[in-house]
Amino acid sequence: MFYAFRFKLYAINMALEIRRKQRENAQAMMRRFQKAIQQSGILLEKRRRQFAKRTKSVNMQKESALRKIETKKKYDLIKKMRKV
Repeated sequence: MFYAFRFKLYAINMALEIRRKQRENAQAMMRRFQKAIQQSGILLEKRRRQFAKRTKSVNMQKESALRKIETKKKYDLIKKMRKV
């Protein structure tokens, strides 16, 4: 019986392949595979890309700035009326 695990991360262009050694059970092969992934840094790179902050588009930046100005104006007005 032949087992092989392949792990490809297409955005990074990294490929890792682990083939079953002779007389090796599936658990030992999985352990080797997980260790190889950790040592290669593929998992760290994937997590970094998964949780990376995306840059906002120009329109979103403008809308955010306008919203911030409006809320500041409202807050200043409330503060002036001593309700804060």
